[in-house]
Amino acid sequence: MKKIVIVPAAGKGIRSGFTKPKQFMKVKGKELIVYSLETFQKNRLVDEIIISADPAYFKLLNTLKRKYGLDKITNIVEGGKERQDSVYNALTSVSADSNDLIIVHDAARPLLPQNILTSAIKTAQARGNAVVCIKGNNTLIRGKNYVEDYIHREDVFYVQTPQIFRYRNLMKALEKAYKENFYGTDESMLLKRIGEKVNITGGSNFNFKVTSKEDFKLLESLV
Repeated sequence: MKKIVIVPAAGKGIRSGFTKPKQFMKVKGKELIVYSLETFQKNRLVDEIIISADPAYFKLLNTLKRKYGLDKITNIVEGGKERQDSVYNALTSVSADSNDLIIVHDAARPLLPQNILTSAIKTAQARGNAVVCIKGNNTLIRGKNYVEDYIHREDVFYVQTPQIFRYRNLMKALEKAYKENFYGTDESMLLKRIGEKVNITGGSNFNFKVTSKEDFKLLESLV
């Protein structure tokens, strides 16, 4: 059973307020995406990595591959308009058996702990899939300008990545979504739509997604 990582990295990162995509911004002299890729490069359970990106950054990605010894990268493909399109483009490029595991991870989650990744892979091996989440630990409210209601946090989780699925199931979910012109916010939503029971596995507060200048400052302090 192969474990193939897909890193969708075609986003423009507009919310970050920078002139280039956030995944290619440097943190302590190293591009943000490299931190994410190195996590998978170092994990003994991961076999290969595929990146979906804007073709304008293919040359840079190949340079980074050589510079940091990221030899698990087997392909760099053109990303799509939406995250879902980028994942699909990468998935259709792989040579995989139906039971191989596809590990989708945000390029902008650079501090994924190795133990969280390994645990998620082992859960997916045993149970067919795994979605990394952290449990809600703050008081949660619903409303706009005023508090309308309180949400019981015991049943609330914040979804992270990686999200891991068998190749056949992820492909089936994506094809169904396109057939019905549906775009989900993540892969777990697509799997749920084909009747799959999605397994929750533990995440980490270190595994935050970099989306703002404040996030970059936090990342710089941690690395």
